[in-house]
Amino acid sequence: VLRCLGIPTRVITNFNSAHDKNLNLSVDKYIDVSGNNLHLSEDSVWNFHVWNECWFVRRDLGSFYDGWQVLDATPQERSKGIYQCGPASTRAIKEGDVDLDYDSPFVFAAVNADCVTWIRYSKKRKERIYSDTRKIGKFISTKAVGTNARVDVTANYKYPEVKEISFKISYSQYKNSLMDDRKILVTAV
Repeated sequence: VLRCLGIPTRVITNFNSAHDKNLNLSVDKYIDVSGNNLHLSEDSVWNFHVWNECWFVRRDLGSFYDGWQVLDATPQERSKGIYQCGPASTRAIKEGDVDLDYDSPFVFAAVNADCVTWIRYSKKRKERIYSDTRKIGKFISTKAVGTNARVDVTANYKYPEVKEISFKISYSQYKNSLMDDRKILVTAV
């Protein structure tokens, strides 16, 4: 329908798409001390999810958020009392601006949630034992114009994942770095 109105529109597929039911920006799994799943969260990870993007100016949010906007014609959750999702700015999603309206937190979680496992010791005590920050939002794709080739648009939704670099330093180097920090702190006071 948007294309019929002259609005540029494309289909987007997100692999490992998070469904963050409680909008805490993570997919939580709870286990007991024996490792049994407690089924306390309705969060889930879908193999993939598909939505549309359309291109338009965002006078309501400011020109920073102009461009591709997420519209989901098959929302699974209510937003403001009805089943709707978007238009959420892809720029807002990439920048982590989850305080904006139009379901930005839900879309942000779909492409960038952390998968967290918790041990629940009691109703009041839990401990995070595992967190995967790279699982969600893989190969976010659209179809190329004029061909069946896949175009990766992941960079429109998130910055590249940071690779952990392991390194070793001697204790004396570590101790000296602390002394340098102390000198800076004293100088700043």
